[in-house]
Amino acid sequence: MEKSIQSKRKTTQPLLPLTAVVKENGAYNVFPSFHTNSNVLVGFETLANQIATQKIVVIDGFGGVLWENFRQHLNSALIEKKKNVLWYNIDSCLKSSEEINKMIEPNLNGDDPVFGKKYLGELSDFFEAENLKQLKADTSADICIVYGTGASLSNWEGQLLYVDVPKNEIQYRMRAGAVKNMGNSETLVYSQIYKRLYFIEWPVLNIHKERLLPKIDFIIDEQRIDEITWMKGNDFRNSLNLMLESPFRARPWFEAGIWGGDWMKNNITDLNQDEVNYAWSFELITPENGIVLEGNNNLLEVSFDFLLFQDNKKVLGKAADRFGNYFPIRFDYLDTFDGGNLSVQCHPRPEYIKENFGEAFTQDETYYILDCEEDAEVYLGFQDDINPDEFKQALIESQEKAEEIDIVKYVQKFKAKKHDLYLIPNGTIHASGKNNMVLEISSTPYIFTFKMYDWVRPGLDGKPRPINVEHGFKNVYFDRKGKRIEREFISKPSITKEFSNGRKVSLPTHEEHFYAVDRYEFTGEIEIETLGQCHICMLVEGDIGEVSAGKNNQKFKYAETFVIPANVPKYKINHLGSKKAFLVISYVKDNWC
Repeated sequence: MEKSIQSKRKTTQPLLPLTAVVKENGAYNVFPSFHTNSNVLVGFETLANQIATQKIVVIDGFGGVLWENFRQHLNSALIEKKKNVLWYNIDSCLKSSEEINKMIEPNLNGDDPVFGKKYLGELSDFFEAENLKQLKADTSADICIVYGTGASLSNWEGQLLYVDVPKNEIQYRMRAGAVKNMGNSETLVYSQIYKRLYFIEWPVLNIHKERLLPKIDFIIDEQRIDEITWMKGNDFRNSLNLMLESPFRARPWFEAGIWGGDWMKNNITDLNQDEVNYAWSFELITPENGIVLEGNNNLLEVSFDFLLFQDNKKVLGKAADRFGNYFPIRFDYLDTFDGGNLSVQCHPRPEYIKENFGEAFTQDETYYILDCEEDAEVYLGFQDDINPDEFKQALIESQEKAEEIDIVKYVQKFKAKKHDLYLIPNGTIHASGKNNMVLEISSTPYIFTFKMYDWVRPGLDGKPRPINVEHGFKNVYFDRKGKRIEREFISKPSITKEFSNGRKVSLPTHEEHFYAVDRYEFTGEIEIETLGQCHICMLVEGDIGEVSAGKNNQKFKYAETFVIPANVPKYKINHLGSKKAFLVISYVKDNWC
Protein backbone atom coordinates (compact mmCIF):
# COMPACT_ATOMS: atom_id res chain seq x y z
CA MET A 1 0.00 0.00 0.00
CA GLU A 2 2.74 2.45 0.98
CA LYS A 3 4.42 2.24 -2.45
CA SER A 4 1.10 2.90 -4.22
CA ILE A 5 0.45 5.99 -2.09
CA GLN A 6 3.95 7.40 -2.40
CA SER A 7 3.77 7.36 -6.19
CA LYS A 8 0.82 9.75 -5.94
CA ARG A 9 2.28 12.27 -3.48
CA LYS A 10 5.47 14.33 -3.53
CA THR A 11 6.54 15.15 0.02
CA THR A 12 8.76 13.97 2.83
CA GLN A 13 5.87 14.24 5.30
CA PRO A 14 4.14 11.07 6.53
CA LEU A 15 0.50 10.21 6.01
CA LEU A 16 -1.88 10.37 8.93
CA PRO A 17 -1.59 6.97 10.65
CA LEU A 18 -4.52 4.60 10.53
CA THR A 19 -4.71 4.36 14.32
CA ALA A 20 -4.52 6.92 17.10
CA VAL A 21 -1.20 8.31 18.31
CA VAL A 22 -1.04 8.97 22.05
CA LYS A 23 1.74 11.01 23.66
CA GLU A 24 1.64 10.57 27.41
CA ASN A 25 4.81 12.58 27.98
CA GLY A 26 5.31 16.26 27.22
CA ALA A 27 6.12 15.69 23.55
CA TYR A 28 4.27 17.65 20.86
CA ASN A 29 1.85 15.38 18.99
CA VAL A 30 1.88 15.93 15.22
CA PHE A 31 -1.20 13.68 14.85
CA PRO A 32 -3.72 14.94 17.41
CA SER A 33 -7.18 13.38 17.36
CA PHE A 34 -10.52 13.88 19.05
CA HIS A 35 -12.10 10.87 20.74
CA THR A 36 -15.68 10.10 19.76
CA ASN A 37 -18.01 7.40 21.01
CA SER A 38 -18.77 6.38 17.43
CA ASN A 39 -17.16 3.83 15.15
CA VAL A 40 -14.60 4.74 12.52
CA LEU A 41 -14.45 1.82 10.09
CA VAL A 42 -11.63 0.77 7.81
CA GLY A 43 -11.51 -0.40 4.21
CA PHE A 44 -13.49 -0.64 0.99
CA GLU A 45 -14.95 -4.02 1.92
CA THR A 46 -16.75 -2.66 4.98
CA LEU A 47 -18.06 0.26 2.91
CA ALA A 48 -19.25 -2.13 0.20
CA ASN A 49 -21.23 -3.98 2.86
CA GLN A 50 -23.16 -0.79 3.55
CA ILE A 51 -24.15 0.00 -0.02
CA ALA A 52 -24.53 -3.50 -1.45
CA THR A 53 -28.31 -3.53 -0.99
CA GLN A 54 -28.87 -0.10 -2.57
CA LYS A 55 -30.12 0.48 -6.11
CA ILE A 56 -28.84 4.07 -6.42
CA VAL A 57 -25.69 5.45 -4.80
CA VAL A 58 -24.24 8.96 -5.12
CA ILE A 59 -20.55 9.38 -4.28
CA ASP A 60 -19.60 13.07 -4.16
CA GLY A 61 -16.45 14.56 -2.77
CA PHE A 62 -13.82 17.24 -2.73
CA GLY A 63 -11.51 18.10 -5.61
CA GLY A 64 -8.24 16.19 -5.43
CA VAL A 65 -9.73 12.76 -4.69
CA LEU A 66 -8.13 10.05 -6.86
CA TRP A 67 -11.50 9.04 -8.21
CA GLU A 68 -10.54 6.22 -10.56
CA ASN A 69 -8.46 4.53 -7.89
CA PHE A 70 -11.39 4.88 -5.48
CA ARG A 71 -13.84 3.47 -8.04
CA GLN A 72 -11.63 0.47 -8.84
CA HIS A 73 -11.23 -0.49 -5.18
CA LEU A 74 -14.92 -0.15 -4.36
CA ASN A 75 -15.96 -1.91 -7.55
CA SER A 76 -13.70 -4.86 -6.71
CA ALA A 77 -15.25 -5.09 -3.25
CA LEU A 78 -18.77 -5.07 -4.76
CA ILE A 79 -17.86 -7.70 -7.37
CA GLU A 80 -16.73 -9.91 -4.48
CA LYS A 81 -20.33 -9.67 -3.30
CA LYS A 82 -21.59 -10.75 -6.75
CA LYS A 83 -22.98 -7.31 -7.52
CA ASN A 84 -23.36 -6.00 -11.07
CA VAL A 85 -22.50 -2.30 -10.83
CA LEU A 86 -22.94 0.44 -13.42
CA TRP A 87 -20.67 3.42 -12.79
CA TYR A 88 -21.40 6.92 -14.10
CA ASN A 89 -18.61 9.50 -13.98
CA ILE A 90 -20.03 12.97 -13.28
CA ASP A 91 -17.05 14.46 -15.16
CA SER A 92 -18.89 13.51 -18.36
CA CYS A 93 -21.26 16.40 -17.57
CA LEU A 94 -18.57 19.03 -17.11
CA LYS A 95 -18.29 21.91 -19.50
CA SER A 96 -15.29 21.77 -21.81
CA SER A 97 -11.91 22.95 -20.56
CA GLU A 98 -12.14 25.85 -23.00
CA GLU A 99 -15.52 26.95 -21.62
CA ILE A 100 -14.35 26.65 -18.01
CA ASN A 101 -11.14 28.56 -18.74
CA LYS A 102 -13.11 31.36 -20.37
CA MET A 103 -15.56 31.45 -17.45
CA ILE A 104 -12.84 31.81 -14.81
CA GLU A 105 -10.42 33.96 -16.83
CA PRO A 106 -11.42 37.21 -15.04
CA ASN A 107 -10.44 35.58 -11.73
CA LEU A 108 -6.98 34.40 -12.74
CA ASN A 109 -5.15 37.70 -13.24
CA GLY A 110 -3.31 36.23 -16.22
CA ASP A 111 -0.22 34.21 -15.37
CA ASP A 112 0.42 36.02 -12.07
CA PRO A 113 2.23 33.35 -10.04
CA VAL A 114 0.35 34.05 -6.79
CA PHE A 115 -2.72 36.26 -6.96
CA GLY A 116 -6.16 35.86 -8.47
CA LYS A 117 -9.62 37.00 -7.42
CA LYS A 118 -12.12 34.86 -5.55
CA TYR A 119 -14.76 33.28 -7.81
CA LEU A 120 -18.26 34.08 -6.53
CA GLY A 121 -20.22 31.43 -8.44
CA GLU A 122 -21.16 27.86 -7.60
CA LEU A 123 -20.04 24.36 -8.50
CA SER A 124 -22.95 23.95 -10.90
CA ASP A 125 -21.40 26.69 -13.07
CA PHE A 126 -18.79 24.13 -14.17
CA PHE A 127 -21.38 21.66 -15.50
CA GLU A 128 -23.69 21.52 -18.52
CA ALA A 129 -27.22 21.63 -17.11
CA GLU A 130 -28.65 19.63 -20.02
CA ASN A 131 -26.07 16.87 -19.62
CA LEU A 132 -26.94 16.59 -15.92
CA LYS A 133 -30.64 16.22 -16.80
CA GLN A 134 -29.89 13.46 -19.30
CA LEU A 135 -27.80 11.43 -16.85
CA LYS A 136 -30.19 8.61 -15.95
CA ALA A 137 -29.61 5.45 -13.97
CA ASP A 138 -30.19 2.07 -15.65
CA THR A 139 -32.06 0.31 -12.90
CA SER A 140 -31.67 -3.09 -14.57
CA ALA A 141 -28.25 -3.22 -12.88
CA ASP A 142 -27.89 -4.34 -9.27
CA ILE A 143 -26.44 -0.95 -8.30
CA CYS A 144 -26.05 2.31 -10.23
CA ILE A 145 -23.36 4.64 -8.85
CA VAL A 146 -22.73 8.20 -9.98
CA TYR A 147 -19.38 9.37 -8.67
CA GLY A 148 -16.95 12.27 -8.76
CA THR A 149 -16.71 15.83 -7.53
CA GLY A 150 -20.20 17.27 -7.94
CA ALA A 151 -21.97 13.90 -8.30
CA SER A 152 -24.95 15.07 -6.23
CA LEU A 153 -25.71 17.65 -8.94
CA SER A 154 -27.16 14.68 -10.84
CA ASN A 155 -30.11 14.88 -8.40
CA TRP A 156 -30.27 11.09 -8.22
CA GLU A 157 -32.20 9.84 -5.21
CA GLY A 158 -30.02 7.40 -3.33
CA GLN A 159 -27.53 6.97 -0.51
CA LEU A 160 -25.09 9.89 -0.38
CA LEU A 161 -21.41 9.23 0.29
CA TYR A 162 -19.01 12.16 0.65
CA VAL A 163 -15.27 11.64 0.12
CA ASP A 164 -12.94 14.17 1.72
CA VAL A 165 -9.20 14.62 1.35
CA PRO A 166 -6.95 16.98 3.35
CA LYS A 167 -5.68 20.17 1.69
CA ASN A 168 -2.05 19.25 2.34
CA GLU A 169 -2.52 15.90 0.61
CA ILE A 170 -4.14 17.63 -2.37
CA GLN A 171 -1.04 19.78 -2.72
CA TYR A 172 1.31 16.80 -2.38
CA ARG A 173 -0.69 15.07 -5.15
CA MET A 174 -0.51 18.16 -7.33
CA ARG A 175 3.28 18.24 -6.93
CA ALA A 176 3.41 14.59 -8.00
CA GLY A 177 1.25 15.29 -11.06
CA ALA A 178 -1.39 12.88 -9.73
CA VAL A 179 -4.38 15.25 -10.01
CA LYS A 180 -5.33 18.26 -12.07
CA ASN A 181 -7.60 21.24 -11.58
CA MET A 182 -11.32 20.67 -11.94
CA GLY A 183 -12.35 20.43 -15.59
CA ASN A 184 -8.84 21.18 -16.83
CA SER A 185 -7.37 18.94 -19.51
CA GLU A 186 -3.76 20.01 -18.98
CA THR A 187 -1.42 19.96 -16.01
CA LEU A 188 -0.39 23.49 -15.11
CA VAL A 189 2.73 24.58 -13.27
CA TYR A 190 2.27 24.21 -9.53
CA SER A 191 1.79 27.93 -8.77
CA GLN A 192 -1.05 28.14 -11.29
CA ILE A 193 -2.64 24.93 -9.99
CA TYR A 194 -2.64 26.30 -6.46
CA LYS A 195 -3.94 29.70 -7.57
CA ARG A 196 -6.95 28.03 -9.20
CA LEU A 197 -7.52 25.95 -6.08
CA TYR A 198 -7.39 28.90 -3.71
CA PHE A 199 -9.38 31.47 -5.67
CA ILE A 200 -11.82 29.32 -7.65
CA GLU A 201 -12.21 25.68 -6.70
CA TRP A 202 -12.05 25.70 -2.91
CA PRO A 203 -14.67 28.48 -2.54
CA VAL A 204 -17.25 26.70 -4.72
CA LEU A 205 -16.49 23.26 -3.28
CA ASN A 206 -16.92 24.59 0.26
CA ILE A 207 -20.37 25.98 -0.57
CA HIS A 208 -21.28 22.62 -2.07
CA LYS A 209 -19.92 20.71 0.93
CA GLU A 210 -21.91 22.83 3.37
CA ARG A 211 -25.15 22.07 1.54
CA LEU A 212 -24.47 18.36 1.59
CA LEU A 213 -23.50 18.03 5.25
CA PRO A 214 -27.06 17.41 6.60
CA LYS A 215 -27.70 14.77 3.93
CA ILE A 216 -24.48 12.74 4.06
CA ASP A 217 -25.09 9.03 4.81
CA PHE A 218 -21.38 8.13 4.98
CA ILE A 219 -18.29 10.36 5.30
CA ILE A 220 -15.03 8.96 3.91
CA ASP A 221 -11.37 9.93 4.43
CA GLU A 222 -9.55 9.03 1.20
CA GLN A 223 -5.98 10.16 1.98
CA ARG A 224 -4.80 6.54 2.45
CA ILE A 225 -5.88 5.72 -1.08
CA ASP A 226 -5.90 1.92 -0.67
CA GLU A 227 -7.23 1.79 2.89
CA ILE A 228 -9.98 4.35 3.47
CA THR A 229 -11.63 5.11 6.80
CA TRP A 230 -15.26 6.13 7.11
CA MET A 231 -18.13 6.93 9.47
CA LYS A 232 -21.90 6.88 9.26
CA GLY A 233 -23.33 10.34 8.61
CA ASN A 234 -25.30 10.59 11.84
CA ASP A 235 -22.26 9.48 13.85
CA PHE A 236 -20.18 12.09 12.05
CA ARG A 237 -22.60 14.93 12.79
CA ASN A 238 -22.88 13.80 16.43
CA SER A 239 -19.09 13.86 16.67
CA LEU A 240 -19.01 17.42 15.32
CA ASN A 241 -21.60 18.39 17.93
CA LEU A 242 -19.42 16.88 20.65
CA MET A 243 -16.41 18.89 19.43
CA LEU A 244 -18.51 22.05 19.59
CA GLU A 245 -18.67 21.74 23.37
CA SER A 246 -15.08 20.58 23.87
CA PRO A 247 -11.49 21.77 23.69
CA PHE A 248 -9.75 20.34 20.62
CA ARG A 249 -6.78 20.64 18.27
CA ALA A 250 -6.67 20.81 14.51
CA ARG A 251 -4.12 18.63 12.76
CA PRO A 252 -1.01 20.73 12.02
CA TRP A 253 1.15 20.28 8.95
CA PHE A 254 4.67 21.38 8.19
CA GLU A 255 6.54 22.82 5.21
CA ALA A 256 10.13 23.65 4.34
CA GLY A 257 11.14 27.06 2.97
CA ILE A 258 14.21 28.87 1.73
CA TRP A 259 14.54 30.73 5.05
CA GLY A 260 13.44 27.80 7.22
CA GLY A 261 15.15 26.74 10.41
CA ASP A 262 15.60 23.79 12.74
CA TRP A 263 13.78 24.72 15.96
CA MET A 264 10.83 22.53 15.03
CA LYS A 265 13.08 19.76 13.82
CA ASN A 266 14.92 19.79 17.16
CA ASN A 267 11.86 20.18 19.38
CA ILE A 268 9.19 18.15 17.57
CA THR A 269 10.77 14.74 17.44
CA ASP A 270 8.14 13.03 15.29
CA LEU A 271 8.88 15.28 12.33
CA ASN A 272 10.88 13.77 9.48
CA GLN A 273 14.46 14.62 10.42
CA ASP A 274 15.61 14.23 6.82
CA GLU A 275 13.66 17.30 5.66
CA VAL A 276 15.97 20.17 4.67
CA ASN A 277 14.35 22.48 7.24
CA TYR A 278 10.96 23.51 8.58
CA ALA A 279 9.87 27.04 7.78
CA TRP A 280 6.17 26.81 8.65
CA SER A 281 3.78 24.89 10.80
CA PHE A 282 0.17 25.35 9.77
CA GLU A 283 -0.95 25.14 13.38
CA LEU A 284 -4.40 26.56 12.81
CA ILE A 285 -4.89 27.95 9.33
CA THR A 286 -8.40 26.63 9.04
CA PRO A 287 -8.83 26.86 5.24
CA GLU A 288 -6.02 24.26 5.03
CA ASN A 289 -6.22 22.32 8.31
CA GLY A 290 -8.15 19.18 9.09
CA ILE A 291 -9.70 17.81 12.26
CA VAL A 292 -9.10 14.16 13.10
CA LEU A 293 -11.84 12.04 14.67
CA GLU A 294 -10.93 8.86 16.55
CA GLY A 295 -13.40 6.02 16.95
CA ASN A 296 -12.47 2.54 18.21
CA ASN A 297 -8.83 3.70 17.85
CA ASN A 298 -9.15 4.36 14.08
CA LEU A 299 -8.63 7.82 12.62
CA LEU A 300 -10.68 9.79 10.11
CA GLU A 301 -9.71 13.29 8.96
CA VAL A 302 -12.06 15.89 7.50
CA SER A 303 -11.67 19.58 6.78
CA PHE A 304 -11.96 21.99 9.70
CA ASP A 305 -14.78 23.92 8.05
CA PHE A 306 -17.22 21.06 8.68
CA LEU A 307 -17.40 22.38 12.25
CA LEU A 308 -18.45 25.80 11.00
CA PHE A 309 -20.94 24.26 8.58
CA GLN A 310 -22.45 22.28 11.45
CA ASP A 311 -22.97 25.36 13.66
CA ASN A 312 -20.85 28.47 13.18
CA LYS A 313 -22.45 30.23 16.16
CA LYS A 314 -21.31 27.47 18.51
CA VAL A 315 -17.79 27.83 17.12
CA LEU A 316 -17.53 31.63 16.90
CA GLY A 317 -20.21 32.96 19.24
CA LYS A 318 -20.51 36.75 18.98
CA ALA A 319 -18.18 36.79 15.97
CA ALA A 320 -20.37 34.48 13.84
CA ASP A 321 -22.58 37.29 12.54
CA ARG A 322 -19.58 39.04 11.05
CA PHE A 323 -17.44 36.12 9.93
CA GLY A 324 -20.05 33.50 9.05
CA ASN A 325 -18.33 30.24 8.09
CA TYR A 326 -14.89 31.83 7.90
CA PHE A 327 -12.75 31.17 10.97
CA PRO A 328 -11.17 34.59 11.61
CA ILE A 329 -7.89 33.93 13.46
CA ARG A 330 -4.89 31.80 12.56
CA PHE A 331 -1.89 30.52 14.51
CA ASP A 332 1.19 29.41 12.61
CA TYR A 333 4.92 29.06 13.18
CA LEU A 334 7.73 30.81 11.34
CA ASP A 335 11.00 29.06 12.18
CA THR A 336 14.28 30.80 11.29
CA PHE A 337 16.56 29.13 13.89
CA ASP A 338 19.86 28.67 12.01
CA GLY A 339 17.87 29.62 8.92
CA GLY A 340 17.54 32.98 7.22
CA ASN A 341 15.60 36.22 7.22
CA LEU A 342 12.08 36.26 5.86
CA SER A 343 11.45 38.52 2.88
CA VAL A 344 10.89 42.19 3.68
CA GLN A 345 7.19 42.48 3.02
CA CYS A 346 3.82 44.04 3.68
CA HIS A 347 0.18 42.96 3.43
CA PRO A 348 -2.73 44.61 1.58
CA ARG A 349 -4.97 47.31 2.97
CA PRO A 350 -8.61 46.22 3.49
CA GLU A 351 -10.04 47.99 0.47
CA TYR A 352 -7.22 46.69 -1.74
CA ILE A 353 -7.63 43.02 -0.81
CA LYS A 354 -11.39 43.26 -1.28
CA GLU A 355 -11.29 44.98 -4.66
CA ASN A 356 -8.38 43.07 -6.18
CA PHE A 357 -8.63 39.61 -4.60
CA GLY A 358 -12.22 39.30 -3.35
CA GLU A 359 -11.36 38.79 0.32
CA ALA A 360 -13.75 40.12 2.97
CA PHE A 361 -10.94 41.13 5.36
CA THR A 362 -7.21 41.46 5.20
CA GLN A 363 -4.04 39.84 6.51
CA ASP A 364 -3.32 41.73 9.75
CA GLU A 365 -0.53 40.01 11.66
CA THR A 366 1.43 39.94 14.90
CA TYR A 367 4.69 38.18 15.76
CA TYR A 368 4.77 36.55 19.20
CA ILE A 369 8.35 35.48 19.94
CA LEU A 370 8.03 31.95 21.30
CA ASP A 371 11.81 31.53 21.38
CA CYS A 372 14.89 33.25 19.99
CA GLU A 373 18.65 33.36 20.10
CA GLU A 374 20.57 36.30 21.57
CA ASP A 375 21.26 37.79 18.12
CA ALA A 376 17.69 37.50 16.81
CA GLU A 377 16.01 40.60 15.36
CA VAL A 378 12.70 41.73 13.92
CA TYR A 379 12.49 44.14 10.98
CA LEU A 380 9.60 46.54 11.53
CA GLY A 381 8.70 49.96 10.11
CA PHE A 382 10.76 52.46 8.16
CA GLN A 383 13.71 54.56 9.16
CA ASP A 384 12.74 58.11 10.06
CA ASP A 385 14.44 59.54 6.95
CA ILE A 386 12.86 57.09 4.47
CA ASN A 387 12.68 58.37 0.90
CA PRO A 388 10.01 56.30 -0.91
CA ASP A 389 11.38 57.00 -4.41
CA GLU A 390 14.91 56.10 -3.40
CA PHE A 391 13.67 52.94 -1.69
CA LYS A 392 11.71 51.84 -4.75
CA GLN A 393 14.64 52.47 -7.05
CA ALA A 394 16.92 50.45 -4.78
CA LEU A 395 14.47 47.51 -4.80
CA ILE A 396 14.13 47.58 -8.60
CA GLU A 397 17.89 47.77 -9.15
CA SER A 398 18.42 44.93 -6.68
CA GLN A 399 16.10 42.75 -8.78
CA GLU A 400 17.60 43.77 -12.10
CA LYS A 401 21.23 43.36 -11.03
CA ALA A 402 20.67 40.49 -8.56
CA GLU A 403 22.60 42.45 -5.96
CA GLU A 404 21.82 42.75 -2.26
CA ILE A 405 21.09 46.11 -0.69
CA ASP A 406 21.63 47.43 2.82
CA ILE A 407 18.00 47.05 3.84
CA VAL A 408 18.49 48.71 7.26
CA LYS A 409 19.20 51.94 5.41
CA TYR A 410 15.44 51.96 4.81
CA VAL A 411 13.85 49.56 7.33
CA GLN A 412 14.30 49.51 11.10
CA LYS A 413 15.23 46.43 13.05
CA PHE A 414 14.71 45.64 16.72
CA LYS A 415 16.23 43.09 19.05
CA ALA A 416 13.83 40.18 19.39
CA LYS A 417 12.81 39.34 22.94
CA LYS A 418 11.16 36.14 24.06
CA HIS A 419 7.42 36.64 24.75
CA ASP A 420 7.31 40.09 23.13
CA LEU A 421 4.52 40.83 20.65
CA TYR A 422 5.27 42.83 17.49
CA LEU A 423 2.27 44.43 15.78
CA ILE A 424 1.97 44.22 11.99
CA PRO A 425 -1.33 45.66 10.78
CA ASN A 426 -1.85 45.81 7.02
CA GLY A 427 0.50 48.10 5.12
CA THR A 428 3.35 47.76 7.66
CA ILE A 429 6.81 46.88 6.33
CA HIS A 430 8.25 43.95 8.29
CA ALA A 431 10.16 40.66 8.39
CA SER A 432 11.34 38.15 10.94
CA GLY A 433 15.10 37.92 11.13
CA LYS A 434 17.23 34.82 11.57
CA ASN A 435 17.14 32.79 14.81
CA ASN A 436 13.53 33.46 15.76
CA MET A 437 10.76 31.00 16.51
CA VAL A 438 7.72 33.15 15.78
CA LEU A 439 4.20 32.27 16.74
CA GLU A 440 2.32 34.28 14.15
CA ILE A 441 -1.08 35.30 15.53
CA SER A 442 -2.99 36.79 12.64
CA SER A 443 -6.25 37.21 10.82
CA THR A 444 -6.89 34.17 8.67
CA PRO A 445 -5.97 35.25 5.09
CA TYR A 446 -2.52 33.79 4.59
CA ILE A 447 -1.19 34.09 1.02
CA PHE A 448 -1.35 37.86 0.54
CA THR A 449 2.29 38.67 1.19
CA PHE A 450 3.82 41.35 -1.01
CA LYS A 451 7.51 40.50 -0.98
CA MET A 452 9.44 43.70 -1.66
CA TYR A 453 12.96 42.48 -0.93
CA ASP A 454 14.07 38.87 -0.64
CA TRP A 455 17.83 39.02 -0.16
CA VAL A 456 18.41 38.06 -3.84
CA ARG A 457 17.82 34.35 -3.31
CA PRO A 458 15.91 31.66 -5.21
CA GLY A 459 13.33 29.34 -3.70
CA LEU A 460 14.07 25.77 -2.67
CA ASP A 461 13.29 24.79 -6.27
CA GLY A 462 16.10 27.01 -7.53
CA LYS A 463 13.67 29.35 -9.28
CA PRO A 464 13.22 33.06 -8.49
CA ARG A 465 10.67 33.81 -5.78
CA PRO A 466 7.90 36.24 -6.81
CA ILE A 467 8.65 39.86 -5.86
CA ASN A 468 5.70 42.26 -5.62
CA VAL A 469 7.19 45.76 -5.48
CA GLU A 470 4.24 47.36 -7.30
CA HIS A 471 1.64 45.73 -5.06
CA GLY A 472 3.74 46.64 -2.04
CA PHE A 473 4.04 50.32 -2.93
CA LYS A 474 0.27 50.57 -3.40
CA ASN A 475 -0.24 49.36 0.17
CA VAL A 476 2.69 50.22 2.40
CA TYR A 477 2.40 53.15 4.83
CA PHE A 478 5.56 55.27 4.75
CA ASP A 479 4.46 57.25 7.79
CA ARG A 480 4.96 54.14 9.94
CA LYS A 481 8.51 55.03 10.74
CA GLY A 482 11.01 56.27 13.29
CA LYS A 483 10.12 56.41 16.99
CA ARG A 484 6.44 55.85 16.18
CA ILE A 485 7.21 52.16 15.59
CA GLU A 486 8.45 51.51 19.11
CA ARG A 487 5.52 53.47 20.57
CA GLU A 488 2.70 51.92 18.52
CA PHE A 489 3.90 48.68 16.92
CA ILE A 490 5.57 46.85 19.80
CA SER A 491 2.91 45.78 22.29
CA LYS A 492 3.17 47.17 25.83
CA PRO A 493 1.93 44.47 28.23
CA SER A 494 -0.26 45.47 31.16
CA ILE A 495 -1.56 43.43 34.09
CA THR A 496 -5.36 43.39 33.96
CA LYS A 497 -6.09 40.89 36.72
CA GLU A 498 -4.19 39.31 39.59
CA PHE A 499 -5.17 36.21 41.53
CA SER A 500 -3.61 34.02 44.19
CA ASN A 501 -1.67 31.77 41.82
CA GLY A 502 -1.01 34.09 38.91
CA ARG A 503 -2.13 36.98 36.77
CA LYS A 504 -3.74 37.94 33.48
CA VAL A 505 -1.66 40.13 31.17
CA SER A 506 -3.08 42.03 28.21
CA LEU A 507 -0.82 42.28 25.16
CA PRO A 508 -2.59 45.15 23.37
CA THR A 509 -2.86 44.82 19.60
CA HIS A 510 -3.10 47.70 17.12
CA GLU A 511 -6.42 49.48 16.70
CA GLU A 512 -6.63 47.95 13.21
CA HIS A 513 -6.38 44.41 14.58
CA PHE A 514 -9.83 42.90 15.13
CA TYR A 515 -8.41 40.34 17.57
CA ALA A 516 -7.01 40.62 21.09
CA VAL A 517 -4.11 38.74 22.69
CA ASP A 518 -3.91 37.90 26.39
CA ARG A 519 -1.41 35.89 28.40
CA TYR A 520 -2.17 34.05 31.63
CA GLU A 521 0.88 33.49 33.85
CA PHE A 522 0.12 30.96 36.59
CA THR A 523 0.91 27.86 38.58
CA GLY A 524 -1.58 25.11 39.32
CA GLU A 525 -5.12 25.60 38.02
CA ILE A 526 -7.01 28.62 36.70
CA GLU A 527 -10.47 29.10 35.24
CA ILE A 528 -11.15 31.25 32.16
CA GLU A 529 -14.47 32.50 30.80
CA THR A 530 -14.94 32.74 27.02
CA LEU A 531 -17.59 35.48 27.29
CA GLY A 532 -19.15 34.44 24.01
CA GLN A 533 -15.92 34.32 21.99
CA CYS A 534 -13.91 31.44 20.55
CA HIS A 535 -10.50 31.18 22.21
CA ILE A 536 -7.40 30.07 20.31
CA CYS A 537 -4.79 29.01 22.85
CA MET A 538 -1.21 27.88 23.25
CA LEU A 539 0.98 26.99 26.23
CA VAL A 540 4.06 29.09 25.44
CA GLU A 541 5.81 28.28 28.72
CA GLY A 542 5.32 25.09 30.69
CA ASP A 543 4.93 21.38 30.09
CA ILE A 544 1.38 20.00 29.91
CA GLY A 545 -1.92 21.75 30.46
CA GLU A 546 -4.92 19.63 31.41
CA VAL A 547 -7.94 21.46 30.03
CA SER A 548 -11.46 20.66 31.22
CA ALA A 549 -14.74 22.03 29.89
CA GLY A 550 -17.93 20.53 31.29
CA LYS A 551 -17.49 16.74 31.08
CA ASN A 552 -14.65 16.98 28.58
CA ASN A 553 -11.02 16.76 29.57
CA GLN A 554 -7.92 16.88 27.34
CA LYS A 555 -4.21 17.43 27.77
CA PHE A 556 -2.29 19.86 25.58
CA LYS A 557 1.48 20.15 25.52
CA TYR A 558 3.89 23.05 25.23
CA ALA A 559 3.67 24.74 21.80
CA GLU A 560 0.48 22.90 20.76
CA THR A 561 -2.38 25.08 19.47
CA PHE A 562 -5.85 24.30 20.76
CA VAL A 563 -9.33 25.75 20.37
CA ILE A 564 -12.08 26.45 22.89
CA PRO A 565 -15.38 26.97 21.00
CA ALA A 566 -17.48 29.95 22.06
CA ASN A 567 -20.17 27.42 22.96
CA VAL A 568 -18.04 26.54 26.00
CA PRO A 569 -18.83 29.22 28.62
CA LYS A 570 -15.76 28.56 30.76
CA TYR A 571 -12.87 26.15 31.02
CA LYS A 572 -10.18 25.22 33.51
CA ILE A 573 -6.53 24.63 32.75
CA ASN A 574 -4.32 22.83 35.23
CA HIS A 575 -0.60 23.04 34.57
CA LEU A 576 0.95 19.65 35.30
CA GLY A 577 4.38 21.00 36.12
CA SER A 578 6.09 22.80 38.97
CA LYS A 579 7.27 25.89 37.11
CA LYS A 580 5.13 28.83 36.05
CA ALA A 581 3.05 28.34 32.91
CA PHE A 582 2.28 30.97 30.27
CA LEU A 583 -0.91 30.51 28.26
CA VAL A 584 -1.45 32.79 25.25
CA ILE A 585 -5.04 33.30 24.11
CA SER A 586 -6.44 35.19 21.13
CA TYR A 587 -10.06 36.03 20.34
CA VAL A 588 -12.11 38.57 18.39
CA LYS A 589 -12.60 41.92 20.09
CA ASP A 590 -16.24 42.51 20.98
CA ASN A 591 -16.31 45.86 19.20
CA TRP A 592 -15.30 44.16 15.92
CA CYS A 593 -18.19 41.68 15.95
